[in-house]
Amino acid sequence: MTLKSTLEIIYFFLEIIIVYSLPLSFFFPLMELEGILKFFENKTILVTGATGFLAKVFVEKILRVQPKVKRLYLLVRATDNESATQRFRKEVIEKDIFRVLRNNLGADLESFIFERVTPISGDISDENFGIKDCILREEMSKEIDIVLNSAATTKFDERYDVALGINTYGALHVLNFAKKCIKLKVLLHVSTAYVSSEKGGNILESPLHTEDTPKGTSRLVINAEKEVVEEYLDRLRVQGATKEEITSTMKDLGIKRAKLYGWPNTYVYTKALGEMILGQFHQNLPLAIIRPTMVTSTYKEPFSGWIEGARCKVEFNQPSNWLYSVTNLLTHANKSSQIIFHVGSSLRNPIKLSSLSIFTFRYFTQNPWIDRNGKSINVPNPKIFSSIASFQAYMDIRYILPLKVLWLANLVLCQYYRGIYINLNRKVRVVMQLVDLYKPYVFFTSSFDDSNTEKLRVAIRESDVDENLFNFDPRCIDWEDYIMNTHIPGLKKYSMKP
Repeated sequence: MTLKSTLEIIYFFLEIIIVYSLPLSFFFPLMELEGILKFFENKTILVTGATGFLAKVFVEKILRVQPKVKRLYLLVRATDNESATQRFRKEVIEKDIFRVLRNNLGADLESFIFERVTPISGDISDENFGIKDCILREEMSKEIDIVLNSAATTKFDERYDVALGINTYGALHVLNFAKKCIKLKVLLHVSTAYVSSEKGGNILESPLHTEDTPKGTSRLVINAEKEVVEEYLDRLRVQGATKEEITSTMKDLGIKRAKLYGWPNTYVYTKALGEMILGQFHQNLPLAIIRPTMVTSTYKEPFSGWIEGARCKVEFNQPSNWLYSVTNLLTHANKSSQIIFHVGSSLRNPIKLSSLSIFTFRYFTQNPWIDRNGKSINVPNPKIFSSIASFQAYMDIRYILPLKVLWLANLVLCQYYRGIYINLNRKVRVVMQLVDLYKPYVFFTSSFDDSNTEKLRVAIRESDVDENLFNFDPRCIDWEDYIMNTHIPGLKKYSMKP
């Protein structure tokens, strides 16, 4: 394989997720690129996590800009292939992200898509994704050129057994499946920039190793973590624990194990373990690990402002071009290569949390929401804290101390305010739990080096490919304009209710 068509895959992927972050271990020469669109002609691609945000945008762009793609196998969690197709139709095709294709093709949209797309019932938590049909597995292994693993559970406090099964061992199952694909050119694995935990300074695009835990106190033994999970589950079953008790215990266990080794939550911890497994066992398989920071709404393609889910995934997103491009680069890299890409703007075009708060306040002051009674909802001027200590001091004075006074009053007045106390105490506890989960990101002071990603941007600028079609340069973003006129309107339309 040569390097140049590998570049095209990476460019496509990189333009899918231009991200902003709270900010060279591998070098490849800059070469003239063959046509990115031409590369994807007649290619077969496996996409895991097919109903997820990034996968939707990737699939939409492939179908929109390269209709001559041979086949997209989309792995969908469902009971059977028919259910997978129904879920794909409802959770992907019917979404507004397909608006441009729908307008262009009208009634022919579904026939166009299903001539190129095959939804498959499967789960990366299982070997061979739980696909029982050996004929289908053999067919896939003979046809697949590219594997994109975007499946993940992104809950910070996910059950440890669930997160380990998907984010860690799921990555291993994808790798093992990819090794059976005789035509495979590259495996792309979507991770997160925060696998590097809370390291200070400029974080490099470097691989993770089991001996390099953030705390550095002990070497990680990943299989031992699986044994810990099994021991806990066995003990809970013997004790006759309820489903709710098992869930609570496994959530606590995930946070406990993450913090033991120096990661702030179960999500980034299990994603880090997944990277370690891939790095250790990919052998001669070309591997690209993509580390975005956070996901927001689309910048331009297929149109501005599309987002999904009430929980903003904070990654500045033009994901279709990014995925496309990353894939193409790795197909022509050295067969034994592993390359990591940070995708963010912290070094090129950073945005501060304080600016984001100011823009948000300004937007809702100028465009007030109206409640069910027809009255405008007042948005308070945001209060910005410089540290977790200043936030804690504010909470102590503003809420926790008055709660203690209310508790004492209840003692004197025979629990007269008991209901009020329980309600307020619950709200404060929920807030503090959320703060504990998100504080590593809210008060994150490091930056993410993106040297590998910048080399791709330079290469595409020096090539004859359409830079507008595959743009993933965060320097083009005017953050105030984007937040005020694209992102918040998109959130209001797709994710938020007044």
